[in-house]
Order: sequence, then C-alpha cells, then structure tokens
Amino acid sequence: MSNFTSNKTSIPAARVLCAEDEPLLRRDICEELSEAGFVAIEAAHGVEALEQIDAVRPDLILCDINMPGRNGYELLAEVRARGPDLAETPFVFLTALSDPREVVDGKRAGADDYLVKPVDFDLLLATVEARLRQVRRMREKTEDEFAQLRRTLNELGHRQSRTSLDIAARALDPVAPGVILVDGENRMLLANRAAQRMASQTMTLTEGRTPEPAHAEDARRLRQALRQVLDAGETSSDAIECMRLTRDGHQRDLLAMIYPLPHNHGDGNDTHGDKDPAAVILLSDPEQRARLPGDALARLFDLTPTEARIALALADGLRPADIAREMDISSTTVTFHLRNLFQKTDTHRQAELVALVLAGSLTLAFEREEDEVRVR
Repeated sequence: MSNFTSNKTSIPAARVLCAEDEPLLRRDICEELSEAGFVAIEAAHGVEALEQIDAVRPDLILCDINMPGRNGYELLAEVRARGPDLAETPFVFLTALSDPREVVDGKRAGADDYLVKPVDFDLLLATVEARLRQVRRMREKTEDEFAQLRRTLNELGHRQSRTSLDIAARALDPVAPGVILVDGENRMLLANRAAQRMASQTMTLTEGRTPEPAHAEDARRLRQALRQVLDAGETSSDAIECMRLTRDGHQRDLLAMIYPLPHNHGDGNDTHGDKDPAAVILLSDPEQRARLPGDALARLFDLTPTEARIALALADGLRPADIAREMDISSTTVTFHLRNLFQKTDTHRQAELVALVLAGSLTLAFEREEDEVRVR
C-alpha cells in the first residue's frame, strides 16, 4: 500500500492502461491506481494492449518492455503510428534496473518516462499524475493561443468599411495558407488570394454564398463540418474540424481546417451578426511546398531543421508513415521528432500543430501589412 494521495479534482477519472505480463505485478499496479482514484485497465500482452487502446483510448499507458506477442517498443511504435489522437498520450516504460540500455532505447523510441522494477508505488503514482498534469497544462496553453488567434481573425471581419475589409484581405494575401471567413449562415465574407487560387478547380467561392466544393460528397462534408463547428462554437471556441477536398488531376487533395471564431459581445448580444465572421476555413495545398521557409519556422518555434521539415510536411497533409518514406527515415525517428515538436510548440494533437504552423505565417504577414498601413 502506498502513501500517495492523488489530486482527484485536477485529474478526474483518468484512464491508465497497465500492459504487464506478470500477473501479480499487474494486479498490484492496478490496485494502487484504483485506490489513488484512477481508472485502471489491464492488458497481459501487447496484442491485448492494442485492443484495450482501441476500445477505451487511455489517458496514459504503463508498459513492460519485454512482453510476449508484441514487446514494449513495438507497442509504442504502433500507438504513435495510429494517429494524432494518440500522439499526446504519455507512454511510460516499466524496465529492469539491471539493464540501463532499455532506458536509453526507450527514450530514443519516444517514451515519455520509465520506472524500474521492483516498482516503487509512490513513485509510480507520482509519475502518472505528473505526466497527466503536464499534458493538461500543454492543452490549456494551446487553447489560450488558439483563442488569441481567433480573436485576431475576428477583428479582421469586424472592420467598419469595405475599404478596411479590403486592407484586411491584402494583409492575408501574402499568407501561405488559404483563408476563408464565413458568417453564421456559412456565407463567405472574405477569401485571400491563396484561397481563391487553391479553390479555383476545387470549389466555387462567391462572396455572400456558401463555399461549394466541386464534388457533391465534399460539399456535404464541408457543410456538416461547418455546422458542427458553429454548433460547438455556441458554447466553446475549441472545436476544430479537418477534411480533405478532392482535386481532379492532382496527386494530393487540399487540406481544409475549420474552426469557430469568438462571438462579438460588444453590444451585449451573444450571437454573431449577419455580417460577422463566425468561422474560418484554412486551406493548405500539399503540392506547393514553398510556404513558410523552414529556417523561419525553426526560428519561430526553436526547432531543429529536421523538426521544421516534419512540421511543414504535416502542414502539407502528409501522414507520419508518408513522412518517413519521403525523408528516408524510420517511423520511430519520425515519432521521436513528433514528440519534440509537440513539446516545443505546446500542442497535443496533430491538427493543432498544423494550425499553429499555418497561424505562424498568418500572424507574421498580418503584422507586416499592419505596419505598412501605419507607415502609409
């Protein structure tokens, strides 16, 4: 029995998966987790662990390195390769004290932490809560950054004259991603040149009308995404929807990211006005690699050249497996750099990392245009 007391109010009912092939140790760990207020989930081997991950999506994974079927390294690689929704899940290895090489190999493979056997249960519980608390802080900071970005975009759409709105459009023109502002009825208010160019063979953009993709299924999915984002935006500004827009004659589809803008509370009204921007659609063209230069991106977020290349590839809509093939590196190496990217940019999902990369170029361009307008 440990003497550890979990802060249950800060981490309510966090789900912790324990993948351990020793039955007695697995039972003891799960009992300690349950008594500390966590939801303990058991797995006796790697295959069962994957089944549990698919079923319950744990908040943290404790994993023995040497297990039958799939060892801990293989399970870690599989988890990270399964998608961005698992990329932020803390992964803690259980290892024998007599083999420090396992600790080094685990760190290089992308593990967040390790615990040695025999397990100190107070240390185990403190490690679990610390890792979950770190993820929560990163998520809160990211949400604050997105709120600031949305407020900035919201100000663009609240200009008081057509001339001012044109200035806002020119501010967005140098930005690499396509930017489309729509109101609460899905009607387009503004599209920068990049959006018009990208959409020229993919969708119809007409001011005052809903953006209309050329393919019926894409049109249906875009309307659905806008509806979900706007509905969620009534109570929260954290909703993000991602989708691909089919492009005939191209190897890669357009990547579209949709999220809501804050409501205008200035007049005491809690709803968007007829001309107020309610959501933004960011378009990214994977076939146009020259966007924000890699060295500029590296300076913005203090990235290594490899990390910057991977971040730009993600913004191009590539999946981690595609990045590994294009860069001729292993999936494990990509996973390692992704973990560094999430930490350096304080993001916890691939969609948020991509949005942050796009937002970096947008913010720089807007600030430069605003400076030029003041000088003129």
